[in-house]
Amino acid sequence: STLRQGHIMSLFSAVVDFLKPAPPPSPQVVKALERVAELVDPLLKSTSGFERRLTMPLQHALGYCEGLVAGLPGPIDIDRESFSRDPLVHALFATADDIDQMLGRSQAVRDFVASAERLESDTFHALFAARRHVKKQLGMARHGDVIHADVPQEVVYFGDQLLLEPDCQLAMLKEKLRLRTLDSLLLTFREHVDALRLERDGLRADASVERAHLTVLRGQMPGEEQALHTRHLTDLEAKLRTTAESLMPDQILEALATFLMHPEASLSTHETCITIDRMGIVCDANPDDSNVSTLDFPEMRGRDKRIYMVVLARIRRTEAEAAVDLVRDQQRRFMLI
Repeated sequence: STLRQGHIMSLFSAVVDFLKPAPPPSPQVVKALERVAELVDPLLKSTSGFERRLTMPLQHALGYCEGLVAGLPGPIDIDRESFSRDPLVHALFATADDIDQMLGRSQAVRDFVASAERLESDTFHALFAARRHVKKQLGMARHGDVIHADVPQEVVYFGDQLLLEPDCQLAMLKEKLRLRTLDSLLLTFREHVDALRLERDGLRADASVERAHLTVLRGQMPGEEQALHTRHLTDLEAKLRTTAESLMPDQILEALATFLMHPEASLSTHETCITIDRMGIVCDANPDDSNVSTLDFPEMRGRDKRIYMVVLARIRRTEAEAAVDLVRDQQRRFMLI
């Protein structure tokens, strides 16, 4: 009797738990739901189960984005001094002057040094990104005591250097980057939806042309050409129905939930390890040679499918301000010339 009563109470508790309303989403998820409506489709917000169906996928995606940002190395100092002492910074720029040019030409840095926020600290942080390139060449190489000419070599160099989301507080920078990575995922999905809409519009146009052509053919004797165009129209209409159905808000919501559960398919990082000398030439590791360094850094495949090395950077405010003034002066002189 006691066991039976305990079983009934457990069953009753399970039913009560099932009927309880779901807890409200966290503030982070609420913000993410707003971004879904803004970046993907405003109509999704009025779709049945919008919040309920996306809460768990968004929690998963937010956790993934947090992991990506937490895995970024740094912050590393990027300045003239680090160019001479840090092998990674030396590899990222051809000359120390290029650091000033990057800082001075960066719109994000210009906006930051023009704001009152810059006065909070003598340094600020930002996400540094650059694209790695490899070129092949023939050059000189030493093997023992013998120097050989026309030796095939690979040279690593970086381009498209940029700084993103400058902020005096490292914690705030990381929060901005977490939001930015989520936005990148949502925009990737939006591109998929836009592609489907273009496909739908194209199918509509093709079907309209086929109907017009069949109208002309039906005024003639039935033949193989009419049957061929009829089959083509049937195929077009079937594809159009399938594409149109996939663009219904309910179907988009379902596809988005699935997409967010697998964010690594659209945004991911991988560790890269290369050994180079001071000239950027790929070589074997040699602990006895101070000109040879092994560099480890993450590379991220972004929404545009291009791959960037990424690292958290620390910049001196005074150097950034001087670089902005330098580049502005160069631009004014160019305009006068």
